[in-house]
Amino acid sequence: MGSDSMNIAIILAGGTGTRLGANRPKQYLEINNRPIIAYSMQAINICKKIDAIWIVADEMWRDYIREHVCMEKVKGFSQPGINRQLSIWNALFDMRGEAEPDAKVFIHDAARPVLSEDMVVRYLEAAEGYDGVLPVLPMKDTVYLSKDGKTITSLLDRTEVVAGPAPEVFVYEKYYQANKALLPDKILQINGSTEPAILAGMNVATVPGEERNFKITTQADLERFRRICESKNL
Repeated sequence: MGSDSMNIAIILAGGTGTRLGANRPKQYLEINNRPIIAYSMQAINICKKIDAIWIVADEMWRDYIREHVCMEKVKGFSQPGINRQLSIWNALFDMRGEAEPDAKVFIHDAARPVLSEDMVVRYLEAAEGYDGVLPVLPMKDTVYLSKDGKTITSLLDRTEVVAGPAPEVFVYEKYYQANKALLPDKILQINGSTEPAILAGMNVATVPGEERNFKITTQADLERFRRICESKNL
């Protein structure tokens, strides 16, 4: 995989955000008169290593996105799937004519607004020579296994267990085929973007993740991001 291959970002903005109890999905809530999606999109737009952007968003929000987000690198929209991985598949399928086989695909959640250009560059560079890259965070708490969800089965070694948040990077053609192999039913059981790559035997590297790149899920998360914006005058 050469360093001159194109890099395409997939922005997942199809979530409903119902846990926040708001009247609109969380990625379209506005902080300082800017929707949450605009913050991560800005980092991706200014990054010279990103050549194109594909947005997964419901039809009803696309005009809103066009009005509030820089569309300079956006090549198209895809329809959200019934789970996150199907949303990713829809984008992979729709960009079939745009993406070269060895292109790197940078997958990010619109509800993770604390993304920096430096993070984008670091993850893309870490993918060189691999089929993909996954940022990982160490487990701070003691980790247990519970097979029945009611009792503790065993204690896990937390030094061997990591959390894998977004964004992830994958080589387009290999990742496309890895997801295609899970259709139509197995893909519905996928929780993390890297699972299809692991199941397909792709060579995925890990890099240290960023604690600050949290996902806005609850009202407390929203307030945390609001405070970050105020402190940095974003």
